[in-house]
Amino acid sequence: MSVKQNLEFQGIVRDILNNEEFNKIQDIEHHGISRYDHSLKVAYYSYKVAKMLHLDYRETARGGLLHDFFISPEDRTSKDKFISTFVHPKIALETAKQNFSLSRKEEDMIRSHMFPINLSVPKYAESWIVSTIDKIVATEELGLKFRYKLKYVYTAVMLFIFSFVR
Repeated sequence: MSVKQNLEFQGIVRDILNNEEFNKIQDIEHHGISRYDHSLKVAYYSYKVAKMLHLDYRETARGGLLHDFFISPEDRTSKDKFISTFVHPKIALETAKQNFSLSRKEEDMIRSHMFPINLSVPKYAESWIVSTIDKIVATEELGLKFRYKLKYVYTAVMLFIFSFVR
C-alpha cells in the first residue's frame, strides 16, 4: 500500500499536508528530491514501523513529517548547507511550533532526528524510529543523487524492515 492509498496515514497528516507554509518545502531541493517528498517518505515509513511495534504511530507520522520543516533560501552556499546539518532541527522545531500544536513527543522527534550529529539524544522509541528511518531514506536519496549503488543496500535493508511491517 502506498502513501496515497493509506487513508489512515492520510487522515493523520492531512492538516499538515494542506498547510500553505508546509507546502513551501515542495520547492526546496533536499538530497536530490524535494524536502516535501523526503519528509513524506520518512513520515510514512516511520508510521509503518511504529504501528508494527504498537507504538504511537499517529504522533510518529506527524513528527516524521515535520522533522525537516524549515524554509531555506535556494542560493545557500556549501558552508550554509554544512552549518544547516547541525542547526536545522532547532529551526524545524520552531517552524513547526509556529504552525501546529505539538506534543512533547513530536517536539522530541523533530529536535533529535539528527542524533548523534546534533547531540540531542532521542527520549522516546518513536523518536529513535524517526531518526533511524531518516538516515535510511537520506542514504538512499543521496545514493541516487550521486549515482552510487547504495540503492541496492537501501532496498535490501527496507525489504528486511518491512517484511515485518505487513
